[in-house]
Amino acid sequence: MGIADMSVSDLYDELRPRAFAITYQMLGSVSEAEDVVQEAFLRMHQTLQRGEPIASPRAYIATLATRLAIDQLRSARVRREHYVGEWLPEPLVTDPTPAEHAETADSLSLAFLVLLENLSPHQRAAFLLREVFDYPYTEVAEIIGTDVDSTRHLVARARNHVQKHRPRYHATRRQREELAQRFFAASEQGDLSALEELLAQDVALHVDGGGNVPALGQSVNGREHVARTLLARIAAFARLGVRIRLTEVNGQPGAMAYDTQDLLVEVMGLGIADGRIQTIHAIVNPDKLRHLDQVSDLGARLLAERRSGGNP
Repeated sequence: MGIADMSVSDLYDELRPRAFAITYQMLGSVSEAEDVVQEAFLRMHQTLQRGEPIASPRAYIATLATRLAIDQLRSARVRREHYVGEWLPEPLVTDPTPAEHAETADSLSLAFLVLLENLSPHQRAAFLLREVFDYPYTEVAEIIGTDVDSTRHLVARARNHVQKHRPRYHATRRQREELAQRFFAASEQGDLSALEELLAQDVALHVDGGGNVPALGQSVNGREHVARTLLARIAAFARLGVRIRLTEVNGQPGAMAYDTQDLLVEVMGLGIADGRIQTIHAIVNPDKLRHLDQVSDLGARLLAERRSGGNP
């Protein structure tokens, strides 16, 4: 079926998944990625209405989405400079097939998306298109609007940065799931020694509250410190009737926390490598959870109580 025989709706259904995947991994924001994808398809629709030919809708949408995402990322980073506390990506609750899991587990992980924040917008685009989505260098160059040699240089610099800081996830899906089950069981049981046994020596805990709910001001690092902080958080949740449901977050084991009204409080993703938990990313900022479910006001109420009581 050629483009002349396809409706815009057909094209949207076919091309949207890849366009969203690119823009989400560029921006780390579900809402911003969806806006970029909508704008890309609107522009394609307007081009078709003007009777202008589009030889390859797939390449056309990939180019539009990537270039719009580059522009969006520049402005987003200016806003993130004033973000309260640590900025983390908006989580995706994923449920891939086993075949998809091998492809997405690393490139979707919260730890990986945070690592990409250190790349320039063009480096990030070139790296994702080449290394994650397997576009040839010639196509990557056309999409981001540069020459092949410059594209190779962008990818090489980005690859060096990623390889230097990124742990390799040498574990099967079952091994990850079993480790996550043990982690959450030890947390809920308050078993400090069992929890420490599952954590890497240099494990890091990151919490994103965005200033809207109580959260850590900065990351917590080190096995003992992280374990004690986690147990205190889980115990506080338990006293408030919050329940933990295990799920998959950005291609990695994780959990969603719900209050007594079955409203979403938190999403947590685990980064696992070498048989230990290396990173823990917890998103409690309600603005970053609304795309997943109805969100609890528990955190906002706790923050209001803390402020009214004169606590920082």
